[in-house]
Parts: sequence; structure tokens; C-alpha cells
Amino acid sequence: MNTKELSASLAGDVLLGGEISVHRLGFGAMRLTGEGIWGPPKDRKGALAVLRRAAELGVNFIDTADSYGPHISEELIAEALFPYRAGLVIATKGGWNRPGPNQWTHDATPRHLRSAVEGSLTRLRLERIDVYQLHIPDPVVSFESSVETLAQLRNEGKIRLIALSNVTQEHIERASRIVPVASVQNRYSFADREWDYVVDYCERKQIAFIPWFPLGAGKVAGEVLDRIAKAHRASPTQIALAWLLRRSSIVLPIPGTSSIAHLEENVAAASLRLADEDYQMLSRVPELAASR
Repeated sequence: MNTKELSASLAGDVLLGGEISVHRLGFGAMRLTGEGIWGPPKDRKGALAVLRRAAELGVNFIDTADSYGPHISEELIAEALFPYRAGLVIATKGGWNRPGPNQWTHDATPRHLRSAVEGSLTRLRLERIDVYQLHIPDPVVSFESSVETLAQLRNEGKIRLIALSNVTQEHIERASRIVPVASVQNRYSFADREWDYVVDYCERKQIAFIPWFPLGAGKVAGEVLDRIAKAHRASPTQIALAWLLRRSSIVLPIPGTSSIAHLEENVAAASLRLADEDYQMLSRVPELAASR
């Protein structure tokens, strides 16, 4: 692989909220924390090096959350990249509490969200967060009150754009009555198409869609992915990302890693173009799996 030719810019651009243009291959910073998304990484210098290399490779959209660590991911981003270069967008989230490793409890109350935004501003060393996402709707808190709180923080100048994560189309429509929705982040891949209709809705509304867990799982997915990857002399990860990039011009994958080699492999997918036959075959993976 010729790393001189690596650039996230080769994936093209997507417009967030009609205001901010970013390259359509970002970086997810969740995996930079310790095991169970808890505590500091085993290799702090390595984590900082990955973030700096991502910026060198043209990645200008980094996704994180106050719950990653908790707080560790945001702190690492600031340590590695502050002062931030022009055009770098850091998207963070709030709406969870973290009692321990691999433990997550809902809290999207107005009080918690306001505290979460203030904390993220401090850790990221920002006066305003470009993109702030409600991490997940809280089943015991009014969804409207959560979104209204973020809208108030936007009016106060602490948030530029508001986004959603782990939501249905109905959630997007309800939030949109309160404030414009810049992006939606749901679990999605060529083999996991539960949120296909949300991708289509976002495309119609020109809302960026950020897929998390972008690799397909299961035997059928692996067989198809491996075959196409070999034909392209690419890795399965690269093929999975190439499918997402082709799925829609509003899709913004954010593959995460704690390895520079894996980061470079992911960014190389920005220039990979799938043939129609390969794209259609990957698109049929859920159908093929169901028939077995």
C-alpha cells in the first residue's frame, strides 16, 4: 500500500446541517479507551499517534462521546490535536451514564444533558461543539424535553448542530419539529440492514447518516465479503466500507481502531470503487442469509 496516496478526501464530501462540509470517511474514537470502553488505553502514546495520523490522512470528522471512557476519548482527542486545524469537526454525544466497564445506563434528562455538554466543552477545549448528538432516547424521559434542552444549548451558542443516534424515523420527525437534525447515527452495514428505511429517509431529507458497527457478521456475510475482497486485492474491512460509501452520498462511515496500520487500511477504502455486480451481491447478503 502506498501511504502517500492515502486520503480521506477521496471518499468525497457530505454536508452536515447544510453548514459544515466534511470528508465522507471519518474516524470513530470509541476504541481508543480501555477494555469495556472503560478507563485509559493500555498504550496512551499509541492512541495519540492514531489520532494524529488520522488528521494527517485528511480525516476531518471525528466521532466521540462523553461516555467513552467515560471522558477518556474526548481528553485524548484534545491532547492529540489541540489546537485544532481549520476544518476539523469533532462530534460528541451525551445521554448515558457509565457505572462500570461494559455498563451503560440511560440518562437523557435535561439536567444531565446540560452537564454533559458543559463537560464535553471543557474536555475538548472548545467554546462551541460543532455537532452534538443525543446518544440514545431515554425510555423514561420525554424525548421532546431532551431535544428541547439541546436546542436551548444551541441557542446559547454552546452547540452548532444537533444530531441523533440510535433512533427511528419517528424520532427524527419529532426532533425536526423542534430543531434541524444534522445527522443520524445508527448501527448499519451491508449485512445488517434493519435501518435501511432510515437511510432512505435521511437521503430524501439530505440528513447525513453515520453507520456504526460497519462490518457484516455471520457466515454468509463472511463468505461473500472474502470472495469480493480477494478479487479486489483488498481487505474485507475495505470492501465493507466501500459498500457503505456507495450506498448513498449522505452516508458517512466512521471506522474506529487503535492501530495506525488498521487506520491506514480503512482510509485506503476511500478510493475503492465496487463494480455493480459486487455491490448488488453484498446488498443481497441479508436475503441470502435468510434463505439458509
